[in-house]
Amino acid sequence: MAMDTPPRWDRKMQQRLARGEAAALGELYDRFAALVHSLAHRVLDDDAAADQVTREVFGYIWENPDAYDPKQGNMRSWVARLTQRQAVHRLRQAEATAYAETGQGSAEELEQKVRRASVAARADYIVTSMPAPLRAALELAYFQRRDYRQTAADLGVTDDEARRRLRLGLQLLSTANTRPLGGSSPPGYGPAL
Repeated sequence: MAMDTPPRWDRKMQQRLARGEAAALGELYDRFAALVHSLAHRVLDDDAAADQVTREVFGYIWENPDAYDPKQGNMRSWVARLTQRQAVHRLRQAEATAYAETGQGSAEELEQKVRRASVAARADYIVTSMPAPLRAALELAYFQRRDYRQTAADLGVTDDEARRRLRLGLQLLSTANTRPLGGSSPPGYGPAL
């Protein structure tokens, strides 16, 4: 498959959404709602706000199915970018309102908070998107505090393979701090929904 050709599921889903198939929206929701909610929650640290962003993202997709450009990446990445932008937009609004009411904080502090939330959301997205063997190695090493030998034993692989998986996983995670979620902003994807 050519690199600029979207996965078949993505093309069919966009076509179904463009035809107004409510079942397509339900299927899309089932597939990506957990991703959308977790990314929004990571940025906003508020369940109610994450629920609202989730509704807004899927509402936007329903109303604008042609906004998805397969040449810019797969649908999962597009949905993640929409979520990131909407969550950051809400965070900026909430912080600006809080600043106006209390006079506490500054524009620099707001941007630092947005940056930290964006990096954390990107890291979460990278971890959930990486191949299962890499994710399993990282989870064992960093959440369960296993060294590479224990990780290798738990996974049933060689020490060299465990080190390779950990190195690759960490290389992927290192991009969380250097790129916005889903890459650069393509034209028409806008700052918020």
